[in-house]
Amino acid sequence: MNVLYSVEQDSMDATYRVILDPEPDRSAYNVIIPAFPHAHTFGATIAEALANAREVIELEIEDRSERGEPIPAGDIEAVVIEAVTVSLPAA
Repeated sequence: MNVLYSVEQDSMDATYRVILDPEPDRSAYNVIIPAFPHAHTFGATIAEALANAREVIELEIEDRSERGEPIPAGDIEAVVIEAVTVSLPAA
């Protein structure tokens, strides 16, 4: 599941891709943030995973700002996600 998430950045907004990868039993959702590849989080629900993603992104931005490092631009403009349905052979 791909989710777009917006984070405020000094009165500017930046929107980052957030990918929620559910555990096989759906007991939790692992969060992948392509703009911040070393940042990881998860949540027991989608809402919790998104809230945790926002917190991690905000912390990454704060840390990079304090160290004078560039903050990645929002990354949703380059993403197109579609679904494709295929027929499976009969069993």
